[in-house]
Amino acid sequence: MTQPCRIVFMGTPAFAVPALQRLASAGHTILQVVTQPDRPKGRGKAVVFSPVKQMALDLGCPVMQPLSVRDSELSETLFRLNPDFLVVVAYGQVLPRRILSIPRIAAINIHASLLPRYRGPAPIQWAIINREKETGITLMLMDEGLDTGDILASASIPICPDDTSGALHDRLAVLGADMLVQTLAHFEIHQKHAMPQAHDKATYAPMLKKEDGHLDWKKSAEEIESLIRGLTPWPGAFCFLNGKRIKIFRATPKIIAANELPGAVIKGFPDELTIATGCHALIIQELQGDSGKRLPVRDFLRGHSVMPGTILT
Repeated sequence: MTQPCRIVFMGTPAFAVPALQRLASAGHTILQVVTQPDRPKGRGKAVVFSPVKQMALDLGCPVMQPLSVRDSELSETLFRLNPDFLVVVAYGQVLPRRILSIPRIAAINIHASLLPRYRGPAPIQWAIINREKETGITLMLMDEGLDTGDILASASIPICPDDTSGALHDRLAVLGADMLVQTLAHFEIHQKHAMPQAHDKATYAPMLKKEDGHLDWKKSAEEIESLIRGLTPWPGAFCFLNGKRIKIFRATPKIIAANELPGAVIKGFPDELTIATGCHALIIQELQGDSGKRLPVRDFLRGHSVMPGTILT
């Protein structure tokens, strides 16, 4: 399609922002932006806009924030707009057939994995946690299932050894935005060659909860290190030192035959914090104690005496 398209955009978190920006900069008409309602956030519980709402306001796009996608006002508004495309990027609710049938041409979704692997709400985090070597973006035609639609386009990128979910998130968001604009420009070709997913090869990436970040030192050092990266920046990896919660942001596996119990501090240099695990050991590099400051381990140890044999739980 060489001419500009008339688009309704549905998205909520920061991952969706580059796609909305690229659609606008490519000259497409954003008829309506639909995002989740404003919610309280942080310790002060101040009500904040979603990243997509803020970008929509910056671009001068009209915004709707229904409590439910089954809201009759939403469907009536979208029917009246009669868009060419419905573009959905991490909106946060499964869309019913009534909404999916509205666009004149197609409803398209950007998903941050190589489908059918890692369907669901947390594909970026789980790809790192499971120590995958690569991941990517899939653009699909939407149906009523959860990430089950026919594939319009896909592209892979490597997962770097030091990638956190935050760093990988940012690269994938840009890749998805670029692919979206390219796919719309040649939509007839992509639609003609759309491929059904191999549903028997599907895997699921469930939503993560804060308690998923509690480290189990009985696991291998490699498993724990990938979990830390996969949970950074959210929900965050943590353990308890002398009864106080500490967050761990960076660590490196160390291949040694540790005889200590999993979770025990191993004797080392004064500016090191090495923890025995179920297999090998983990060198902690960056953490945050009850001071609330994210610190290199040497700075943390200046204010905290951690004796060899201390057990982290």
